[in-house]
Amino acid sequence: MGRLVYSMFSSLDGYASDTSGSSDWGGALDPALHDFVSEQTRTVGTYLYGRRMYQTMTFWETALDLPDAPEFVRTYAAVWQAADKVVYSTTLEQVSSARTRLERSFDPVAVRAWVDGLDHDVTIDGPTLAGHALRAGIVDEVQSYLAPVSVGGGLRFLPADLRLDLELLDERRFGNGTLWLRYGVRRG
Repeated sequence: MGRLVYSMFSSLDGYASDTSGSSDWGGALDPALHDFVSEQTRTVGTYLYGRRMYQTMTFWETALDLPDAPEFVRTYAAVWQAADKVVYSTTLEQVSSARTRLERSFDPVAVRAWVDGLDHDVTIDGPTLAGHALRAGIVDEVQSYLAPVSVGGGLRFLPADLRLDLELLDERRFGNGTLWLRYGVRRG
């Protein structure tokens, strides 16, 4: 049975992106951190994205073609390309990456049933789409890469109006000050 995991970078003050829409402060160029992210996502067979997150992540579709790409970039690109992607969008006209399909609506009941039937994990990436899944109660884990920065505003990592009871399952600290926090979602 697959797990539905919400995982992404967050600022210390709780934002997935700042007021300009950037998350470049997330420490993604730290090789040890990037290698850890690659290792964590090897169990992921499918990524679920909203339009904005998908458009950000399509960089990885061609990252292996970059002549001077560091090894940690090449490693993650290979992991990302090996997984399926589902993009939920009413405005995106077509997808631009392999192993990707476009869905017009997000049905939490259907997604939960589908994930339960899989033999691999699924991530739901992007705080807007993840917010829908969190509100529907279908997320199994929340994994935050907590960056040592306060951005003062932007798009929240977790919905402001949602209570979640979480259980710390694992943690890891990186040399650049980032903390990886893995929580199980307690239900009912």
